[in-house]
Amino acid sequence: MSGSKRADHAAASRRRPSKVVAHEGYLVKDFRAPRPTADERFAAGKTLRAQVSFESLAAYVPNPKRKDPVAMLEAQNRTRIQELVPLRFARMLASPFASMRGSAAIMAADLATSPITGITVQACGDVHLANFGTYASAERQLVFAINDFDETLPGPWEWDLKRLAASAAVVARFLGGDKADAEAGARAVVAGYRRRVREYARMGYLDVWYTKIGKKEILAGLPRRDRVQVEQGFAKARRHTALQTLTKMAELADGQYRLIEQPLLLVRETHTDSGQPILEALESWLQSYIGSLQGDRHRLLARYRMVDVARKVVGVGSVGTRCWIVLFQGADAADPLILQVKQAEPSVLQAYLGRKMLYASEGERVVVGQRMIQGSSDIFLGYGRVKDVHFYVRQLRDMKGGVQLTPGETTQASLRDYCGLCAWALAHAHAKSGDAARIAGYIGKSERFDEAMGRFALAYASQTERDYEALAAAAKKGRIPVAKSL
Repeated sequence: MSGSKRADHAAASRRRPSKVVAHEGYLVKDFRAPRPTADERFAAGKTLRAQVSFESLAAYVPNPKRKDPVAMLEAQNRTRIQELVPLRFARMLASPFASMRGSAAIMAADLATSPITGITVQACGDVHLANFGTYASAERQLVFAINDFDETLPGPWEWDLKRLAASAAVVARFLGGDKADAEAGARAVVAGYRRRVREYARMGYLDVWYTKIGKKEILAGLPRRDRVQVEQGFAKARRHTALQTLTKMAELADGQYRLIEQPLLLVRETHTDSGQPILEALESWLQSYIGSLQGDRHRLLARYRMVDVARKVVGVGSVGTRCWIVLFQGADAADPLILQVKQAEPSVLQAYLGRKMLYASEGERVVVGQRMIQGSSDIFLGYGRVKDVHFYVRQLRDMKGGVQLTPGETTQASLRDYCGLCAWALAHAHAKSGDAARIAGYIGKSERFDEAMGRFALAYASQTERDYEALAAAAKKGRIPVAKSL
Protein backbone atom coordinates (compact mmCIF):
# COMPACT_ATOMS: atom_id res chain seq x y z
CA MET A 1 0.00 0.00 0.00
CA SER A 2 1.42 3.42 -0.97
CA GLY A 3 2.04 6.15 1.60
CA SER A 4 -0.94 8.20 0.37
CA LYS A 5 -3.25 5.18 0.55
CA ARG A 6 -2.09 4.38 4.07
CA ALA A 7 -2.77 7.96 5.11
CA ASP A 8 -6.22 7.86 3.51
CA HIS A 9 -7.05 4.60 5.31
CA ALA A 10 -5.75 5.93 8.62
CA ALA A 11 -7.83 9.10 8.30
CA ALA A 12 -10.96 7.11 7.52
CA SER A 13 -10.26 4.79 10.44
CA ARG A 14 -10.07 7.79 12.76
CA ARG A 15 -13.50 8.85 11.51
CA ARG A 16 -14.90 5.39 12.20
CA PRO A 17 -16.56 5.28 15.63
CA SER A 18 -15.02 2.88 18.13
CA LYS A 19 -18.35 1.05 18.23
CA VAL A 20 -20.53 0.81 15.15
CA VAL A 21 -24.03 2.12 15.85
CA ALA A 22 -26.02 -0.25 13.67
CA HIS A 23 -29.64 0.21 14.65
CA GLU A 24 -31.34 3.41 13.48
CA GLY A 25 -34.76 2.22 14.62
CA TYR A 26 -37.81 1.32 12.57
CA LEU A 27 -40.51 3.03 14.63
CA VAL A 28 -42.01 6.14 13.05
CA LYS A 29 -42.35 9.02 15.51
CA ASP A 30 -44.20 11.40 13.19
CA PHE A 31 -46.09 10.29 10.10
CA ARG A 32 -46.70 13.93 9.12
CA ALA A 33 -43.05 14.90 8.96
CA PRO A 34 -41.67 15.43 5.43
CA ARG A 35 -39.42 12.74 3.99
CA PRO A 36 -36.33 13.46 1.86
CA THR A 37 -36.76 12.85 -1.86
CA ALA A 38 -34.80 10.21 -3.76
CA ASP A 39 -32.64 12.96 -5.32
CA GLU A 40 -31.87 14.38 -1.89
CA ARG A 41 -30.90 10.94 -0.62
CA PHE A 42 -28.74 10.29 -3.68
CA ALA A 43 -26.97 13.59 -2.99
CA ALA A 44 -26.52 12.73 0.70
CA GLY A 45 -24.92 9.45 -0.29
CA LYS A 46 -22.59 11.15 -2.73
CA THR A 47 -21.33 13.58 -0.09
CA LEU A 48 -20.23 10.60 2.04
CA ARG A 49 -17.41 9.94 -0.44
CA ALA A 50 -15.59 12.97 0.96
CA GLN A 51 -15.69 11.40 4.43
CA VAL A 52 -15.10 7.75 3.52
CA SER A 53 -13.29 7.34 0.21
CA PHE A 54 -13.42 4.27 -2.02
CA GLU A 55 -9.71 3.84 -1.38
CA SER A 56 -10.26 3.56 2.37
CA LEU A 57 -12.93 0.88 1.87
CA ALA A 58 -10.65 -0.99 -0.54
CA ALA A 59 -7.80 -1.30 1.95
CA TYR A 60 -7.51 -4.46 4.01
CA VAL A 61 -4.98 -3.95 6.79
CA PRO A 62 -4.98 -6.79 9.34
CA ASN A 63 -5.22 -5.55 12.88
CA PRO A 64 -1.79 -5.90 14.57
CA LYS A 65 -3.68 -7.43 17.50
CA ARG A 66 -5.68 -9.77 15.27
CA LYS A 67 -6.79 -12.82 17.24
CA ASP A 68 -5.65 -16.29 16.34
CA PRO A 69 -8.38 -17.54 13.94
CA VAL A 70 -8.19 -21.09 15.27
CA ALA A 71 -8.65 -19.82 18.83
CA MET A 72 -11.76 -17.92 17.74
CA LEU A 73 -13.26 -21.11 16.32
CA GLU A 74 -12.35 -23.02 19.47
CA ALA A 75 -14.13 -20.37 21.56
CA GLN A 76 -17.28 -20.79 19.44
CA ASN A 77 -17.13 -24.55 19.91
CA ARG A 78 -17.38 -24.35 23.70
CA THR A 79 -21.14 -23.87 23.53
CA ARG A 80 -21.69 -26.57 20.90
CA ILE A 81 -22.28 -30.31 21.01
CA GLN A 82 -18.75 -31.57 21.62
CA GLU A 83 -19.08 -34.84 19.70
CA LEU A 84 -19.86 -32.76 16.57
CA VAL A 85 -16.87 -30.40 16.83
CA PRO A 86 -14.55 -32.77 14.89
CA LEU A 87 -17.13 -32.86 12.10
CA ARG A 88 -17.24 -29.08 11.93
CA PHE A 89 -13.45 -28.90 11.54
CA ALA A 90 -13.48 -31.68 8.94
CA ARG A 91 -16.03 -29.82 6.83
CA MET A 92 -14.10 -26.56 7.10
CA LEU A 93 -10.87 -28.27 6.03
CA ALA A 94 -12.44 -29.40 2.74
CA SER A 95 -11.27 -26.19 1.00
CA PRO A 96 -10.50 -22.51 1.68
CA PHE A 97 -14.09 -21.69 0.67
CA ALA A 98 -15.47 -24.25 3.12
CA SER A 99 -13.23 -22.68 5.76
CA MET A 100 -14.61 -19.25 4.91
CA ARG A 101 -18.18 -20.54 5.21
CA GLY A 102 -17.49 -21.54 8.80
CA SER A 103 -15.57 -18.38 9.69
CA ALA A 104 -18.19 -15.61 9.78
CA ALA A 105 -17.04 -14.66 13.29
CA ILE A 106 -13.46 -14.21 12.10
CA MET A 107 -14.41 -11.94 9.19
CA ALA A 108 -16.78 -9.93 11.38
CA ALA A 109 -13.88 -9.16 13.70
CA ASP A 110 -11.74 -8.11 10.72
CA LEU A 111 -14.46 -5.90 9.24
CA ALA A 112 -15.14 -4.22 12.59
CA THR A 113 -11.86 -2.30 12.34
CA SER A 114 -12.57 -0.98 8.84
CA PRO A 115 -14.14 2.36 7.82
CA ILE A 116 -17.91 2.51 7.23
CA THR A 117 -20.26 5.00 5.58
CA GLY A 118 -22.82 4.85 8.39
CA ILE A 119 -25.70 3.64 6.19
CA THR A 120 -27.55 0.82 7.97
CA VAL A 121 -29.41 -2.13 6.45
CA GLN A 122 -30.66 -5.45 7.77
CA ALA A 123 -27.34 -7.19 7.24
CA CYS A 124 -27.23 -10.92 6.59
CA GLY A 125 -24.00 -11.16 8.57
CA ASP A 126 -22.82 -14.29 6.75
CA VAL A 127 -23.40 -13.58 3.10
CA HIS A 128 -21.37 -15.72 0.68
CA LEU A 129 -22.02 -17.55 -2.58
CA ALA A 130 -23.29 -20.71 -0.88
CA ASN A 131 -25.90 -18.83 1.18
CA PHE A 132 -28.20 -18.07 -1.75
CA GLY A 133 -30.78 -20.22 -3.44
CA THR A 134 -34.42 -20.82 -4.19
CA TYR A 135 -37.20 -21.18 -1.64
CA ALA A 136 -40.98 -21.40 -1.74
CA SER A 137 -42.82 -18.18 -0.97
CA ALA A 138 -46.08 -18.20 0.97
CA GLU A 139 -47.83 -18.19 -2.42
CA ARG A 140 -45.93 -21.37 -3.44
CA GLN A 141 -43.85 -19.52 -6.01
CA LEU A 142 -40.14 -20.26 -6.35
CA VAL A 143 -37.98 -17.21 -5.74
CA PHE A 144 -34.24 -16.63 -5.46
CA ALA A 145 -32.84 -14.90 -2.38
CA ILE A 146 -30.49 -15.15 0.59
CA ASN A 147 -31.34 -18.36 2.45
CA ASP A 148 -29.35 -18.24 5.69
CA PHE A 149 -30.09 -15.72 8.43
CA ASP A 150 -28.48 -17.08 11.58
CA GLU A 151 -26.22 -14.00 11.87
CA THR A 152 -28.64 -11.32 10.66
CA LEU A 153 -28.65 -7.98 12.45
CA PRO A 154 -29.03 -4.31 11.48
CA GLY A 155 -25.54 -3.32 10.38
CA PRO A 156 -23.33 -1.67 7.74
CA TRP A 157 -24.22 -2.58 4.16
CA GLU A 158 -20.51 -2.65 3.26
CA TRP A 159 -19.88 -5.67 5.50
CA ASP A 160 -22.29 -7.84 3.52
CA LEU A 161 -20.97 -6.68 0.16
CA LYS A 162 -17.34 -7.14 1.18
CA ARG A 163 -17.98 -10.69 2.41
CA LEU A 164 -19.85 -11.63 -0.77
CA ALA A 165 -17.16 -10.15 -3.03
CA ALA A 166 -14.38 -11.86 -1.07
CA SER A 167 -16.22 -15.18 -1.28
CA ALA A 168 -16.40 -14.78 -5.08
CA ALA A 169 -12.63 -14.35 -5.21
CA VAL A 170 -12.10 -17.40 -2.98
CA VAL A 171 -14.46 -19.53 -5.08
CA ALA A 172 -12.82 -18.45 -8.35
CA ARG A 173 -9.49 -19.73 -7.01
CA PHE A 174 -11.16 -22.87 -5.63
CA LEU A 175 -12.44 -23.58 -9.16
CA GLY A 176 -8.90 -23.36 -10.51
CA GLY A 177 -8.85 -19.72 -11.58
CA ASP A 178 -5.96 -17.28 -11.35
CA LYS A 179 -5.72 -13.80 -9.86
CA ALA A 180 -7.50 -12.25 -12.85
CA ASP A 181 -10.40 -14.71 -12.50
CA ALA A 182 -10.65 -14.00 -8.77
CA GLU A 183 -10.78 -10.26 -9.35
CA ALA A 184 -13.31 -10.70 -12.18
CA GLY A 185 -15.60 -12.73 -9.90
CA ALA A 186 -15.41 -10.13 -7.15
CA ARG A 187 -16.05 -7.28 -9.57
CA ALA A 188 -19.03 -9.15 -11.03
CA VAL A 189 -20.53 -9.11 -7.53
CA VAL A 190 -19.89 -5.41 -6.99
CA ALA A 191 -20.97 -4.31 -10.49
CA GLY A 192 -24.17 -6.33 -10.19
CA TYR A 193 -24.90 -4.84 -6.79
CA ARG A 194 -24.17 -1.30 -8.04
CA ARG A 195 -26.56 -1.60 -10.99
CA ARG A 196 -29.37 -3.27 -9.06
CA VAL A 197 -29.30 -1.03 -6.01
CA ARG A 198 -29.53 1.98 -8.34
CA GLU A 199 -32.62 0.46 -9.99
CA TYR A 200 -34.25 -0.14 -6.61
CA ALA A 201 -33.40 3.40 -5.52
CA ARG A 202 -35.65 4.80 -8.27
CA MET A 203 -38.59 2.52 -7.47
CA GLY A 204 -41.47 3.13 -5.10
CA TYR A 205 -41.13 1.55 -1.67
CA LEU A 206 -44.05 -0.85 -2.16
CA ASP A 207 -42.73 -1.83 -5.58
CA VAL A 208 -39.40 -2.74 -4.00
CA TRP A 209 -41.14 -4.67 -1.24
CA TYR A 210 -43.35 -6.70 -3.57
CA THR A 211 -40.65 -7.38 -6.16
CA LYS A 212 -39.44 -10.98 -6.30
CA ILE A 213 -36.55 -12.56 -8.18
CA GLY A 214 -38.27 -15.50 -9.84
CA LYS A 215 -37.57 -17.82 -12.73
CA LYS A 216 -38.82 -15.38 -15.36
CA GLU A 217 -36.68 -12.53 -14.03
CA ILE A 218 -33.57 -14.72 -13.74
CA LEU A 219 -33.85 -16.19 -17.25
CA ALA A 220 -34.34 -12.75 -18.76
CA GLY A 221 -31.01 -11.59 -17.34
CA LEU A 222 -28.87 -14.67 -18.03
CA PRO A 223 -26.92 -15.65 -21.15
CA ARG A 224 -28.19 -18.69 -23.02
CA ARG A 225 -25.33 -20.91 -21.77
CA ASP A 226 -26.73 -20.82 -18.22
CA ARG A 227 -30.44 -21.16 -18.91
CA VAL A 228 -30.60 -24.95 -19.13
CA GLN A 229 -28.88 -25.30 -15.75
CA VAL A 230 -31.25 -22.75 -14.20
CA GLU A 231 -34.29 -24.56 -15.62
CA GLN A 232 -33.00 -27.82 -14.16
CA GLY A 233 -32.32 -26.19 -10.81
CA PHE A 234 -35.86 -24.83 -10.54
CA ALA A 235 -37.35 -28.18 -11.55
CA LYS A 236 -35.25 -29.96 -8.91
CA ALA A 237 -36.24 -27.45 -6.22
CA ARG A 238 -39.93 -27.93 -7.00
CA ARG A 239 -39.53 -31.62 -6.23
CA HIS A 240 -38.25 -30.82 -2.73
CA THR A 241 -41.65 -31.15 -1.10
CA ALA A 242 -42.45 -32.51 2.36
CA LEU A 243 -43.56 -35.81 0.85
CA GLN A 244 -40.37 -36.19 -1.21
CA THR A 245 -38.28 -35.35 1.86
CA LEU A 246 -40.25 -37.89 3.88
CA THR A 247 -39.47 -40.73 1.44
CA LYS A 248 -35.76 -39.91 1.70
CA MET A 249 -35.52 -39.42 5.46
CA ALA A 250 -38.10 -41.84 6.84
CA GLU A 251 -39.40 -45.38 6.47
CA LEU A 252 -42.90 -46.77 6.88
CA ALA A 253 -43.42 -49.35 9.61
CA ASP A 254 -46.83 -50.54 10.82
CA GLY A 255 -48.51 -47.67 9.01
CA GLN A 256 -46.34 -45.07 10.73
CA TYR A 257 -43.33 -43.20 9.31
CA ARG A 258 -40.16 -43.11 11.41
CA LEU A 259 -37.06 -41.05 10.70
CA ILE A 260 -34.08 -43.11 9.54
CA GLU A 261 -31.02 -42.60 11.71
CA GLN A 262 -27.60 -41.85 10.17
CA PRO A 263 -24.57 -41.97 12.47
CA LEU A 264 -23.83 -38.45 13.76
CA LEU A 265 -25.83 -36.76 10.96
CA LEU A 266 -29.35 -37.76 12.05
CA VAL A 267 -29.68 -39.23 15.53
CA ARG A 268 -32.77 -40.08 17.54
CA GLU A 269 -32.22 -38.87 21.11
CA THR A 270 -34.39 -39.57 24.12
CA HIS A 271 -33.27 -36.65 26.31
CA THR A 272 -31.92 -33.11 25.99
CA ASP A 273 -28.53 -32.01 27.37
CA SER A 274 -30.24 -31.11 30.66
CA GLY A 275 -31.80 -34.59 30.97
CA GLN A 276 -35.36 -33.62 30.04
CA PRO A 277 -37.22 -36.12 27.82
CA ILE A 278 -36.86 -34.83 24.26
CA LEU A 279 -40.56 -35.12 23.36
CA GLU A 280 -41.50 -33.27 26.54
CA ALA A 281 -38.95 -30.55 25.74
CA LEU A 282 -40.15 -30.20 22.16
CA GLU A 283 -43.74 -29.92 23.35
CA SER A 284 -42.68 -26.93 25.50
CA TRP A 285 -40.68 -25.37 22.68
CA LEU A 286 -43.51 -25.76 20.19
CA GLN A 287 -45.98 -24.18 22.60
CA SER A 288 -43.60 -21.21 22.86
CA TYR A 289 -43.17 -21.14 19.06
CA ILE A 290 -46.92 -21.05 18.37
CA GLY A 291 -47.12 -17.59 19.91
CA SER A 292 -44.93 -16.21 17.13
CA LEU A 293 -47.26 -17.42 14.37
CA GLN A 294 -50.29 -15.69 12.90
CA GLY A 295 -53.61 -16.97 14.20
CA ASP A 296 -54.56 -18.75 10.98
CA ARG A 297 -51.31 -20.76 11.16
CA HIS A 298 -52.29 -21.92 14.68
CA ARG A 299 -55.33 -23.73 13.34
CA LEU A 300 -53.39 -25.30 10.52
CA LEU A 301 -50.58 -26.56 12.77
CA ALA A 302 -53.09 -27.85 15.36
CA ARG A 303 -54.37 -30.38 12.81
CA TYR A 304 -51.00 -32.15 12.76
CA ARG A 305 -49.74 -34.66 15.31
CA MET A 306 -46.07 -34.96 16.27
CA VAL A 307 -44.92 -38.54 15.54
CA ASP A 308 -41.09 -38.50 15.58
CA VAL A 309 -38.06 -36.33 16.23
CA ALA A 310 -34.31 -36.58 15.62
CA ARG A 311 -31.26 -34.37 16.01
CA LYS A 312 -29.78 -33.25 12.69
CA VAL A 313 -26.40 -31.86 11.66
CA VAL A 314 -26.68 -28.79 9.44
CA GLY A 315 -24.39 -26.67 7.27
CA VAL A 316 -20.71 -25.92 7.86
CA GLY A 317 -20.55 -22.98 10.26
CA SER A 318 -23.59 -24.23 12.17
CA VAL A 319 -22.26 -27.71 12.86
CA GLY A 320 -22.49 -28.39 16.58
CA THR A 321 -25.44 -26.09 17.25
CA ARG A 322 -28.61 -27.92 18.31
CA CYS A 323 -31.03 -28.69 15.53
CA TRP A 324 -34.00 -31.06 15.56
CA ILE A 325 -36.17 -32.43 12.79
CA VAL A 326 -39.77 -32.89 13.90
CA LEU A 327 -42.05 -35.11 11.85
CA PHE A 328 -45.79 -34.43 11.98
CA GLN A 329 -48.62 -36.39 10.38
CA GLY A 330 -51.75 -34.77 9.03
CA ALA A 331 -54.78 -36.38 7.38
CA ASP A 332 -52.82 -39.61 6.80
CA ALA A 333 -49.25 -40.92 6.40
CA ALA A 334 -49.04 -39.24 2.97
CA ASP A 335 -49.73 -35.81 4.50
CA PRO A 336 -46.49 -34.98 6.35
CA LEU A 337 -45.23 -31.73 7.81
CA ILE A 338 -41.52 -31.63 8.63
CA LEU A 339 -40.31 -28.76 10.78
CA GLN A 340 -36.72 -27.87 11.59
CA VAL A 341 -36.20 -26.49 15.10
CA LYS A 342 -32.79 -24.82 15.16
CA GLN A 343 -30.92 -23.25 18.02
CA ALA A 344 -30.29 -19.52 17.63
CA GLU A 345 -27.13 -18.09 19.15
CA PRO A 346 -26.05 -14.42 19.29
CA SER A 347 -25.07 -13.00 15.90
CA VAL A 348 -21.34 -12.79 15.19
CA LEU A 349 -21.94 -9.07 14.50
CA GLN A 350 -23.33 -8.45 17.99
CA ALA A 351 -20.01 -7.72 19.69
CA TYR A 352 -19.20 -4.91 17.24
CA LEU A 353 -22.49 -3.02 17.02
CA GLY A 354 -22.36 -1.07 20.25
CA ARG A 355 -25.79 -1.81 21.71
CA LYS A 356 -27.85 -4.46 23.49
CA MET A 357 -29.95 -7.09 21.78
CA LEU A 358 -33.00 -5.59 20.08
CA TYR A 359 -35.31 -8.56 20.50
CA ALA A 360 -36.67 -10.76 23.27
CA SER A 361 -34.80 -13.76 21.90
CA GLU A 362 -32.19 -14.68 19.32
CA GLY A 363 -34.82 -16.66 17.44
CA GLU A 364 -36.95 -13.55 17.08
CA ARG A 365 -33.90 -11.71 15.74
CA VAL A 366 -33.40 -14.36 13.05
CA VAL A 367 -37.07 -14.48 12.05
CA VAL A 368 -37.59 -10.70 11.94
CA GLY A 369 -34.46 -10.37 9.80
CA GLN A 370 -35.56 -13.13 7.45
CA ARG A 371 -39.05 -11.71 7.04
CA MET A 372 -37.62 -8.30 6.27
CA ILE A 373 -35.10 -9.57 3.73
CA GLN A 374 -37.16 -12.28 2.03
CA GLY A 375 -40.59 -10.68 2.38
CA SER A 376 -42.77 -13.72 1.67
CA SER A 377 -41.23 -16.46 3.74
CA ASP A 378 -42.30 -19.95 4.82
CA ILE A 379 -45.75 -19.84 6.45
CA PHE A 380 -44.42 -21.80 9.44
CA LEU A 381 -41.43 -19.53 10.02
CA GLY A 382 -41.42 -18.61 13.71
CA TYR A 383 -39.42 -18.59 16.91
CA GLY A 384 -39.55 -19.37 20.59
CA ARG A 385 -37.63 -19.41 23.83
CA VAL A 386 -37.78 -21.75 26.79
CA LYS A 387 -35.48 -20.61 29.60
CA ASP A 388 -32.02 -20.21 28.04
CA VAL A 389 -32.83 -22.13 24.85
CA HIS A 390 -33.43 -19.74 21.94
CA PHE A 391 -34.60 -21.22 18.65
CA TYR A 392 -36.39 -20.62 15.39
CA VAL A 393 -38.57 -22.93 13.31
CA ARG A 394 -39.15 -23.41 9.60
CA GLN A 395 -40.16 -26.14 7.20
CA LEU A 396 -37.37 -28.47 6.13
CA ARG A 397 -36.28 -28.25 2.49
CA ASP A 398 -39.53 -26.64 1.32
CA MET A 399 -38.63 -26.24 -2.37
CA LYS A 400 -35.15 -25.23 -1.28
CA GLY A 401 -32.49 -25.36 -3.97
CA GLY A 402 -29.00 -24.07 -4.60
CA VAL A 403 -26.13 -24.00 -7.08
CA GLN A 404 -23.24 -26.44 -6.73
CA LEU A 405 -19.91 -24.72 -7.38
CA THR A 406 -17.73 -27.63 -8.47
CA PRO A 407 -14.16 -27.67 -9.84
CA GLY A 408 -14.10 -29.12 -13.34
CA GLU A 409 -17.80 -28.43 -13.85
CA THR A 410 -18.43 -24.76 -13.02
CA THR A 411 -16.72 -22.44 -15.51
CA GLN A 412 -15.37 -19.02 -14.59
CA ALA A 413 -17.91 -17.43 -16.96
CA SER A 414 -20.82 -19.22 -15.25
CA LEU A 415 -19.39 -18.26 -11.87
CA ARG A 416 -19.43 -14.58 -12.85
CA ASP A 417 -23.05 -14.88 -14.00
CA TYR A 418 -23.96 -16.47 -10.68
CA CYS A 419 -22.08 -13.73 -8.81
CA GLY A 420 -24.25 -11.17 -10.55
CA LEU A 421 -27.41 -13.05 -9.54
CA CYS A 422 -26.35 -13.22 -5.88
CA ALA A 423 -25.47 -9.52 -5.98
CA TRP A 424 -28.98 -8.81 -7.29
CA ALA A 425 -30.51 -10.67 -4.34
CA LEU A 426 -28.26 -8.81 -1.88
CA ALA A 427 -29.15 -5.43 -3.42
CA HIS A 428 -32.84 -6.31 -3.07
CA ALA A 429 -32.39 -7.26 0.59
CA HIS A 430 -30.59 -3.99 1.31
CA ALA A 431 -33.13 -1.92 -0.66
CA LYS A 432 -35.98 -3.41 1.38
CA SER A 433 -34.33 -2.79 4.72
CA GLY A 434 -32.17 0.29 4.12
CA ASP A 435 -31.84 3.43 2.02
CA ALA A 436 -31.03 2.28 -1.51
CA ALA A 437 -30.77 5.86 -2.79
CA ARG A 438 -28.08 6.81 -0.26
CA ILE A 439 -26.14 3.64 -1.03
CA ALA A 440 -26.47 4.22 -4.78
CA GLY A 441 -25.45 7.85 -4.38
CA TYR A 442 -22.33 6.81 -2.52
CA ILE A 443 -21.36 4.09 -5.01
CA GLY A 444 -22.03 6.19 -8.12
CA LYS A 445 -22.36 5.06 -11.73
CA SER A 446 -18.75 4.43 -12.73
CA GLU A 447 -16.61 1.33 -12.20
CA ARG A 448 -14.36 3.04 -9.66
CA PHE A 449 -16.19 1.43 -6.76
CA ASP A 450 -16.05 -2.01 -8.46
CA GLU A 451 -12.31 -1.58 -8.84
CA ALA A 452 -11.84 -0.67 -5.19
CA MET A 453 -13.93 -3.55 -3.86
CA GLY A 454 -12.13 -5.92 -6.23
CA ARG A 455 -8.86 -5.01 -4.53
CA PHE A 456 -10.36 -5.59 -1.10
CA ALA A 457 -11.72 -8.97 -2.20
CA LEU A 458 -8.34 -10.15 -3.47
CA ALA A 459 -6.62 -9.05 -0.26
CA TYR A 460 -9.21 -10.78 1.92
CA ALA A 461 -9.15 -13.92 -0.22
CA SER A 462 -5.44 -14.17 0.59
CA GLN A 463 -6.26 -13.71 4.28
CA THR A 464 -8.84 -16.50 4.03
CA GLU A 465 -6.24 -18.82 2.52
CA ARG A 466 -3.77 -17.99 5.30
CA ASP A 467 -6.46 -18.74 7.89
CA TYR A 468 -7.19 -22.03 6.12
CA GLU A 469 -3.51 -22.94 6.27
CA ALA A 470 -3.46 -22.10 9.99
CA LEU A 471 -6.45 -24.40 10.49
CA ALA A 472 -4.77 -27.18 8.51
CA ALA A 473 -1.58 -26.76 10.55
CA ALA A 474 -3.58 -26.97 13.79
CA ALA A 475 -5.14 -30.21 12.56
CA LYS A 476 -1.75 -31.64 11.59
CA LYS A 477 -0.33 -30.87 15.04
CA GLY A 478 -3.34 -32.44 16.76
CA ARG A 479 -4.41 -29.15 18.29
CA ILE A 480 -7.97 -29.55 16.96
CA PRO A 481 -9.98 -32.77 16.56
CA VAL A 482 -10.93 -33.67 12.99
CA ALA A 483 -13.47 -36.29 11.96
CA LYS A 484 -12.30 -38.88 9.42
CA SER A 485 -15.41 -38.52 7.29
CA LEU A 486 -17.99 -35.82 6.53
